[in-house]
Amino acid sequence: MIDEGGNTVFRKLSTINRRMFIFSLAKAVVFTGIVGRLFSLQISENKKYLTLSDKNRLRESRLPPVRGKFLDYFGNTIAGNLEVYQLHVIPEQVEDFRYLMIRLRDILGFDNAKLAKLIKKKNKQKPWETLIVSENLSWDEFSKINYYLHDLAGAKPIITIGRSYPYSKSYTHVLGYVAQVSKEDLNNSEIIKQRNVPGLRVGKSGLEKNFENELIGTNSIQRYEVNAYGKRINQIDYIEGEEGKTIKLTIDSEIQKLTQELLKDKAGSISVMDIYTGEIIAMNSSPSFDPNLFLYGVDFQKWNEIKKDPLKPLLNKTLSGLYAPGSTIKPIVALSALENDVLSTKMQVRCQGKIEMYGHTYHCWKKKGHGYMSLKNAIKQSCDIYFYEASRLLGVDRLNETAMKFGLGNQVLGDYFPNEKKGVVPSTKWKKENIGQNWYLGETFITGIGQGYIQTNPLQLCLMTAQLANGGYKIYPRITINKNQESAEEIRKKMLQAKDEIKKRKDTLFNVTGDLLRKKTKYKSLVRNHENIKFVLDAMFRSTNEVYGTSYGSRIDDPKYQYAGKTGTSQVKRITEAERELDLETYQIPYKDRDHAWFVAFGPYKEPRYALSVLVEHGGSGSKAAAPMAKKLFKLIIDRHELREKTTNQKGVKV
Repeated sequence: MIDEGGNTVFRKLSTINRRMFIFSLAKAVVFTGIVGRLFSLQISENKKYLTLSDKNRLRESRLPPVRGKFLDYFGNTIAGNLEVYQLHVIPEQVEDFRYLMIRLRDILGFDNAKLAKLIKKKNKQKPWETLIVSENLSWDEFSKINYYLHDLAGAKPIITIGRSYPYSKSYTHVLGYVAQVSKEDLNNSEIIKQRNVPGLRVGKSGLEKNFENELIGTNSIQRYEVNAYGKRINQIDYIEGEEGKTIKLTIDSEIQKLTQELLKDKAGSISVMDIYTGEIIAMNSSPSFDPNLFLYGVDFQKWNEIKKDPLKPLLNKTLSGLYAPGSTIKPIVALSALENDVLSTKMQVRCQGKIEMYGHTYHCWKKKGHGYMSLKNAIKQSCDIYFYEASRLLGVDRLNETAMKFGLGNQVLGDYFPNEKKGVVPSTKWKKENIGQNWYLGETFITGIGQGYIQTNPLQLCLMTAQLANGGYKIYPRITINKNQESAEEIRKKMLQAKDEIKKRKDTLFNVTGDLLRKKTKYKSLVRNHENIKFVLDAMFRSTNEVYGTSYGSRIDDPKYQYAGKTGTSQVKRITEAERELDLETYQIPYKDRDHAWFVAFGPYKEPRYALSVLVEHGGSGSKAAAPMAKKLFKLIIDRHELREKTTNQKGVKV
């Protein structure tokens, strides 16, 4: 019994000891696990959880970058930045968001639709993200918010930077405008995507859009600490962003303002260009619109008015408006005919007011005719009959070649304005490829007087005139200041060197080699014989400065301001015989049926430096509607020339 009892006791003790061992072992394992986990948390994963903790404690706010400025040639700000009053709300700092919105509605006077929109927008974003209630408060509204701020927990009146266009409508079609970032902007630009924050504005058209990457700048970053409720405690760090690049333009604001005044209440375009450097001195399309309207969203009614305006204020007529050039093409027709030896300077043609050809009648603008005309007088008086004959001898393909050399049918500022339209300089090949028909002689006639298929924009005609005025040399138009740009004098010397090179060669060699000789210099000659250019320029001078010249009424007798030019009339509808017999004045014709008025010119005549083109849509006669504007322009252009030269050093760099 004892043995048995002893064995029983022994077995019980053994069982207890085993259980105690297992329990102790389990305790040891658990303890080791806890110690290991604590080691992991404190040592191994310390960085990870510290980061997570900081993310809950620290917040980062990016501010809209400060956009770079646009300056004119003389350093005047034409697109800059100014202080803007805004109202922001941080939702996580607001106890009752709806109550806050109702209070703000009552203070600022916005409607229930905006209230609902703000609530919906808040629900789509994170609690700590800034909600912009108003982007452009007036000073009175800003003051009211600050007065009631004690009762508006979470509301933040902010002074920030917004875009400003001090010249309003003068530069709209040059600069374009900025507006809120769209999904398309984000998809098309990685830089915009990186900089995007509430309140960011980006370029939507013009140079604002073309230079977006340079103008946008970098975000300022504000880091601050928050408590467990998300309330801001204090600022920890602030990193100042970089302002976008400042871009200087070649445009003179005083001349630009005058172009706007001249085109007031009219649809049209004025362009002014340096005939050597290619600098755009002025470029205006009318009518325009105020780009400041688009900064914070234009209302539907105003936007509808702009869109539906029959004068098309949204269209940049200088670059994207295409028109028949009318008689402004005649100097090129004359030059091409002389260059191709199809007529001489002494050749005469009798103008009786009309000619019959293959069953069709082709009219001169002067019903009774001009009588016998030489080429110089034909340019001077713009005789259509003479140019019918000249274009017949020349042929449309040779005319196409010369016109294209002088800038027609090509983009002028395509690097700056990719949407610029090229227009059309027709040829037999062009018609076959685009219309699928053969070319007819009658089409050559009307092309020779700037009608029919030929389509140009105003800046192309300005470039054409500039390259005629400089003696027939290629130039490279630009609208921004180039620090490496050669001076006008340096360019002129290189042009004359190119001319001397050609003189040293025989005409036969030139004809064989084509453009080979002209490719020796950047500023290559566009003509074979520079005497032909002189002849054409003299004819344009007579057109403006001699009796019976088509722009004689707009001449300037003072040699300092004296200029030469060529008028043009672009038909917008075919004139019937009945209408021709009526011989109506412009004011007697419905506005939409009136001809477009053109004038191209260069000056001062003795030492040319600037060229211009003027277009007045439905203005009727170029001599009455367009040429008088050039008279006013040249006085200011030449007066401003000395000042412009003083701001430029010998390298052509603005001081």
